[in-house]
Amino acid sequence: MKILLAEDDNLLGEAIEASLAFEGMSVDWFKRGDAAEDALNLNDYDALILDIGLPGRNGLAVLKNIRARANAIPVLLLTALGAVTDRVSGLDSGADDYLVKPFDMDELLARLRALVRRSAGRIEPTIKYQDIIITPSEHRVEKAGVEVGLSRHEYLILCHLMENCGRIFSQQALTDYVYPWNEDVESNTIQVHIHHLRKKLGKTLIQTRRGIGYVIEK
Repeated sequence: MKILLAEDDNLLGEAIEASLAFEGMSVDWFKRGDAAEDALNLNDYDALILDIGLPGRNGLAVLKNIRARANAIPVLLLTALGAVTDRVSGLDSGADDYLVKPFDMDELLARLRALVRRSAGRIEPTIKYQDIIITPSEHRVEKAGVEVGLSRHEYLILCHLMENCGRIFSQQALTDYVYPWNEDVESNTIQVHIHHLRKKLGKTLIQTRRGIGYVIEK
């Protein structure tokens, strides 16, 4: 999953970013509401973790703006203890769920997985394609019942393609999805990851559309 984090508290932001990265997720972290909203307009994300009390543009204003543009990204709102009116306003403005600070990081991860699962239209907590099963809560991939070890970036690419079977992603789109926005990446990096995935999971799993990109067929 690629997550947009909008949080201006450095300690909390670092803790969330580290926890998401440890779970194999890609994270873009912004400390201002206007910067986070700009990022949403430029990139695709699986979910948004949004603090209400942001400088530049508060979280509720960001939420109202993105919903007004019909952006259906799952939003997990972070609110201060006792701020009931903010939580109600957030849910009424289009937030999908909220957490009250301070919170347990395991709960944040579980709520985030549930939001993304519902957004993708999945009932089960796993992602399946033929004999391949991904269990996001365990960061586990199996093929024909045997666990397959993947790097963090290979895992992200596989999840993204399996969640979007039939959709073609360009090399640049996969790069933007897998890597943080400010990270330098070699031009052939995605090709290398795809090559490794084919070796581990079968050469016909990921199809190449020459001049366009990569796809897992429905």
